[in-house]
Amino acid sequence: MTIQGWILIVVFVAILLALTRPAGMWLHAIYEGRRTPFHMLFGPVERGFYRLAGIDPDKEQGWRTYAVHMLLFNVVLLLFTYAVLRLQDVLPMNPRHLATIAPDGAFNIAVSFTTNTNWQWYSGEVALSNLSQMFGLVIHNFMSAATGIALAFALFRGFARRETMGLGNFWADVTRVTLYLLVPACLVYAIFLIASGVPQTLAASVDATTLEGAKQTIALGPVASQEAIKMLGTNGGGFFNANSAHPFENPTALSNLIQMLSIFVLGAGLTWTFGKAVGDTRQGWAILAAMLVLFIGGVAVVYWAEAAGNPILQHLGVPGGNMEGKEVRFGIAASALFSAVTTAASCGAVNAMHDSFTALGGMVPLFNMQLGEVVIGGVGAGIYGFLLFAILAVFVAGLMVGRTPEYVGKKIEAREVKLAVLAIAILPLSILSRPVALCASYWHFLLLVWLVMLGLFVST
Repeated sequence: MTIQGWILIVVFVAILLALTRPAGMWLHAIYEGRRTPFHMLFGPVERGFYRLAGIDPDKEQGWRTYAVHMLLFNVVLLLFTYAVLRLQDVLPMNPRHLATIAPDGAFNIAVSFTTNTNWQWYSGEVALSNLSQMFGLVIHNFMSAATGIALAFALFRGFARRETMGLGNFWADVTRVTLYLLVPACLVYAIFLIASGVPQTLAASVDATTLEGAKQTIALGPVASQEAIKMLGTNGGGFFNANSAHPFENPTALSNLIQMLSIFVLGAGLTWTFGKAVGDTRQGWAILAAMLVLFIGGVAVVYWAEAAGNPILQHLGVPGGNMEGKEVRFGIAASALFSAVTTAASCGAVNAMHDSFTALGGMVPLFNMQLGEVVIGGVGAGIYGFLLFAILAVFVAGLMVGRTPEYVGKKIEAREVKLAVLAIAILPLSILSRPVALCASYWHFLLLVWLVMLGLFVST
């Protein structure tokens, strides 16, 4: 461990805290439907969307309607991406003349990106065309992030309002989050990445001659635009197989720091937004403090373990920490911090290979994932996942002191606790239950659960 490594961690946390309130204020303005500086530019686009779709943005939806519209919207996007991948060989913007994706592979990719899982069984630079990357995948990077924030807004309204049958309008929430937050932020972010050296081109590839005189083909493409929303939306599906360890996705130490901050900034801002929505920003800061305690503890453990190195090599007298699977441009501290950030936020971006970490260092990313990735968490998903644990904690504490459990002015009763337990338990149940073994893949099981939930919402 080095002083510089600890300074990096401290500076990261300090900048994150400084950005939390401004990000939360921007999110709260969108949450309330107030005007932003971008309304002059995107306001006509928003109104055009509503007229084209026949939507009244002021008409609020109950929880069933909100949920059904969310599910149907994402099912349509899933089918769209599946079609793009299956027709890749005949669609334009395929300068390398790549073949189509097989049915099972296309379905895997479509479900993965629809659910913001963004895991990749393929090498993006050699398997997907520019069109598949830009329209098949990036559309999910935007929409899955916008959906997560929209659902967080709906939950905030449920906590903030005394009596209501409506939780907002799903279409209005998704549209406003996309137009007034994600698009402008990613535009600025992409320009920064381009200035840092990240490619943004529709060219196929370039041929280079190595120092040994060999020929090497270097893949290019619209990388910066995909990288921006990949990080800001906690998506993680990289343009290149090496992800953020690739110099074309993450070229400098500064870009590495900005990428880590962008993974966390919206999730942290939503904690402040929640506090503001319920009329007590201290509640938001308390949630963020609890998250940071878990995060900082995890970072300290993984950094210490990786800096200590492989105990077998240390016993043999080999000095230094564990550099296996790490990008030498960033070193141990930045790699350890990145691993804790990306797994805490349910983002699949990596700048080091986690399976090359030491046993104790690798435990931290696993622990973050097993928590349900609620330490800051994915945009939207982190805060509403954390609130489930808050409901349980308040309920148990209320029983211990003999008082009726309440949280931000809402009584926590048996029904709320049952639903919270169900939501928390569904993750391990979906992994361990027998239906998973009876399905062709885990993704087929998730789709089955999705359709069953949709049927329940419609029937009720």
